Amino acid sequence: MNRLGICICLHVQTITSSLSLSLSLSLSLYLSLSLSLSLSLSLSLSLSLSLSLSLSLSLSLSLSLSLSLSLSLSLSLSLSLSLSLSLSLSLSLLSRFLSNTSFQGSTGAVRVAPALSQVLSSQLYHVWSLKRGPLGQPSWVTVAHWTTGRLQLDGGLLGLGVGAGLGLGQRLRVVTLVEHPFVFTREVDEDGLCPAGQLCLDPRTNRSYLLDSLFCHLTNPSYPTEDLRKCCYGYVIDLLEKLSEDLKFTFDLYIVGDGKYGAMSSTGRWTGLVGDLLSGTADMAVTSFSINSARSRVIDFTSPFYSTSLGILVRSQDTSAPIGAFMWPLHWSMWVGIFVTLHLTALFLTVYEWNSPFGMTPHGRNRLRVFSYSSALNLCYAILFGRTVATKTPKCWTSRFLMNLWAIFCLLVLSSYTANLAAVMVGEKTFEQVSGIHDEKLHHPSRGFRFGTVRESSAEDYMRKSFSAMHDYMRRYNQPTTPDGVDMLKTDPPLLDAFIMDKALLDYEVSIDAECKLATVGKPFAIEGYGIGVAQGSPLTANVSEFISRYKSEGYMDILHEKWYKVVPCGKRVFTNTENLSMGIDHFSGLFVMLCVGVVGAIFTLAAEHTFYHLALPRLRRSHTLTYWLHTSQKIHRALNTPYEDVGKELIGLDHK
Repeated sequence: MNRLGICICLHVQTITSSLSLSLSLSLSLYLSLSLSLSLSLSLSLSLSLSLSLSLSLSLSLSLSLSLSLSLSLSLSLSLSLSLSLSLSLSLSLLSRFLSNTSFQGSTGAVRVAPALSQVLSSQLYHVWSLKRGPLGQPSWVTVAHWTTGRLQLDGGLLGLGVGAGLGLGQRLRVVTLVEHPFVFTREVDEDGLCPAGQLCLDPRTNRSYLLDSLFCHLTNPSYPTEDLRKCCYGYVIDLLEKLSEDLKFTFDLYIVGDGKYGAMSSTGRWTGLVGDLLSGTADMAVTSFSINSARSRVIDFTSPFYSTSLGILVRSQDTSAPIGAFMWPLHWSMWVGIFVTLHLTALFLTVYEWNSPFGMTPHGRNRLRVFSYSSALNLCYAILFGRTVATKTPKCWTSRFLMNLWAIFCLLVLSSYTANLAAVMVGEKTFEQVSGIHDEKLHHPSRGFRFGTVRESSAEDYMRKSFSAMHDYMRRYNQPTTPDGVDMLKTDPPLLDAFIMDKALLDYEVSIDAECKLATVGKPFAIEGYGIGVAQGSPLTANVSEFISRYKSEGYMDILHEKWYKVVPCGKRVFTNTENLSMGIDHFSGLFVMLCVGVVGAIFTLAAEHTFYHLALPRLRRSHTLTYWLHTSQKIHRALNTPYEDVGKELIGLDHK
């Protein structure tokens, strides 16, 4: 048993020794490989720096590897610091040497500025932008210059050309045109500011460099531009403020210099709002700007914010009241109907009364007084005109019922007459009878018929394309602005008989007409819309169109329309106590004439009575057919059947029996 244990121990020791030896050999092999790598590295770097030699030496010492590595790093750090120090010293010496140095380069004179640490060249560089030219064709436009290290802008907004974006805080230049109710103007306050509305310029020019100078001093009240400062407000100004708030941009606002919407002139250049957009003077045009095909070829429009059409404006003609003006409240057929109805009613009253056992007749309860046809006429006229005179009244129920119906009829007729009398007697207003754009008066104007529109407007463009002959005739009567055309209609005598323009503008002029002399006639034609004009390819088109569509869906555009079009229309005004509907003697001349005719007629009636008394009455007394006169007139009946000496008393009413 002891031998077996010794053998086992020796065997274990032998195995352990062999394992340790193999491990040591593998370690030495690894060290030798790493040493060979370090030597090859030091060999490749030995040509550049001596630091690589110290690095190879430190690697040969296996125990102090970490110490030698830190030493080598410290040496390399000190070397880099010394190298940078020497480099900065050399650059400062070079800068001093080049300060205030100038020389002639290949592109011109070159000068080194010591304060700016810049190399300044006197060469002039032009900065171009691709825009639409005055003819509407793409062209390169100089927007800035670069010289002596500085960029000088020529005006406008650099970067708002084709393809530019709309950044936060961007400042735009907006052009407008005064057109009520879309744009109004008023004077600034004592401080040169606008408490309400937007401060705008009326520069009467479209030159960009002048606008730059004026806008720089716009908010400075001491600068002598007070006659150019205006306060702009209205429908589109509210819309512009809303867009400015939502799109996060600011704007400078000015009124177009030539006061025109824009059209192609005889020289081939665009004028007005379109011309300012094409030249880059303005970035946006906001007013009652009609979208048409000619303008859309050279500029872009946003989606329309207002839909309208063309209309025809005419003026009423004040006519002097004729002699029969008091009869105007009722039609002539109504007057004839009243006259016929009155006499028929009197006739039926007489018939009912004489055929009733209770009537006022000789055989009705032996009455002394008789209800004759003349009595019925007297009663009907008294009821019609409201007279309070002594009249004979019927006694039977049938006649009384008919009399009450006649009284109701007279009440309604008289009330209607009185209600219309004041309005009609002021004077009748007759409007020029124009049925529409296809009326013969427009296509074949008679002698003296004058009509026109606004020059270089969308209305004139439509008339030129659709009705060339009509356009050639009306050119002599065209006006520069809408208010000028309206004033030509309102002068006495009028200088225009009809004015063609956007119905949105004409409706407003009609509604604010204090004298109610204007009216639009005919059916609307040439449906169009108002949009915001921008340069072609501008990102403003999509951005602004998106918000306009949103405003429509949210009802904001309806709010603007209610605000600026909510005026009291002519014809629906309530006259105040200070407004007098004065009616002169000419309005009642017919009544005076009728009274005079009545006086003259009474003279002839008196002569007829004497003729009847001296000629007709003796002959009637000799005939014995006298009873039928009782139905006609009780007075004539008594004159025929009483003694001759009492006839005179009967006729003049002295007999009160």
